[in-house]
Amino acid sequence: MRAAQPPSTSALFGSWEYMSVSRALAELQALRPVQVNAFGETLFVLPVEGLDDQRLAEFVSFCRPETPHLIITKQRALAIGANGAASALVLQLPEGFDSKDVLELVAARKSRIAATTRVAGSAAAAAIRLIKLSRGLPAILAANMTGHGIEPDRPIVEVHARAVDRFAADAVRSLSVASDAIVPLTSGIAARFIIFRDATGADQVAIIVGKPDFAQPVPVRLHSACLTGDVFGSRRCDCGDQLALALTRLEDLGGGVILYLAQEGRGLGLANKMRAYRLQDEGLDTLDANTTLGFDDDERDYGIAARMLQMLNCSQILLLTNNPAKLDGLTQAGIEISARIPLEAPINPHNRRYLSTKAARSGHQLFNLKALTAEKS
Repeated sequence: MRAAQPPSTSALFGSWEYMSVSRALAELQALRPVQVNAFGETLFVLPVEGLDDQRLAEFVSFCRPETPHLIITKQRALAIGANGAASALVLQLPEGFDSKDVLELVAARKSRIAATTRVAGSAAAAAIRLIKLSRGLPAILAANMTGHGIEPDRPIVEVHARAVDRFAADAVRSLSVASDAIVPLTSGIAARFIIFRDATGADQVAIIVGKPDFAQPVPVRLHSACLTGDVFGSRRCDCGDQLALALTRLEDLGGGVILYLAQEGRGLGLANKMRAYRLQDEGLDTLDANTTLGFDDDERDYGIAARMLQMLNCSQILLLTNNPAKLDGLTQAGIEISARIPLEAPINPHNRRYLSTKAARSGHQLFNLKALTAEKS
C-alpha cells in the first residue's frame, strides 16, 4: 500500500509538487531512473550521463516488455540532421544499439546512426527539462510504461510533468537569506557577502561593494560563476577580467552590487561547458558548440537575479553589461534599468573568437573589438 502523502503544502514538507521534483533531481544526479507522469502517459527515464553497457542492459530489462527510446532536444535533432520540431523529439533506436551508439547520438559533433523520429509528448518534454535542471546532458532514455506496474522491490521516484513546469518559479519564490559577513578585499575595500539559498540548496551570492545609495539607481553587475576564468585565469573567456573590472568600477562609482550567480557556462553546468570546449577545439564556435550538445545558446534565467535585487531593495539599477539579453531579462522580471554601463575586458588571442561570436551572433556590444577589427582590416 502506498504511504499517505503529506498535505499539498505544509510547513514541514513545503509543496508536495516541489518536493517531488527535488527528489527526482537528486535521483537523476545520482544516475538513477525516475518516473515522469503526464495525462495518459507514464515514462521511465534514465539519464545518459555516465551510461555504459551494463547500466543500459539493466535499464532495458527494467523496462520490459517495452523497449527504451531516446529523447533529444530540437537543437540536438538539428545538429545530427534529424527532422526538426518545436519541442523535444523521440528517436527510435536501431536494433542491437549499445551505450556508445546512444552517446554518439547525444554528444558527438556528427552521428553516423540513422534513427526515425517523432514529436515527444508532455512527459518526455518534462523529462528533458528535468535533466537540464540536473546539469546533465540534455537527452534521456525513456520507455512508455503506461499500464505497467512497478515491482514493489524496485521503488522509483515519481514526478508529474506539471510540477516540473512550475518548479523554476517555485524555486525563485523559495529564495531566502542564509547568511552574510564582511570580507576584506585585496583592494582594501570591505565587501559584504550575502548568501541566498533556494529550496534546492543552490547558493547565489550578492556582494555589496562599498556603500551604495539604495535610494538612487544602484550600479549592479550580474556575473555568472566561471571556475576556469574567475579562479584559474583562463584566457578562453573574459569572465575573470570582467569580474575584476566590475569590482574596480563599483569602487570608483562609490559602491554597488555584484550578483554572483550559480550559472556556470551560461547555465549549462561545468561538465557540459567542458564538453562545449572540446567541440570548440574541433572547430565550432561557442554558440554552435552549445546547440550541438542540445542546449540553447544561453540557458540562463534571470528571474533569480531579479528576486535577489528585490530582496535587497534595488528597484532601480545601473547595469554593468555588454549583453542585451541581461537588460531584457531583468526588465521582463520587473527591474527598472536606468542606464547601461559598458564593461569591456581585454582581448587576447585565445578569447578573440569567443568575443567575436558573442558580438556577431548574440548582439553583445563590444566596441573595443570592433575598433581592433577595423584597425587590422
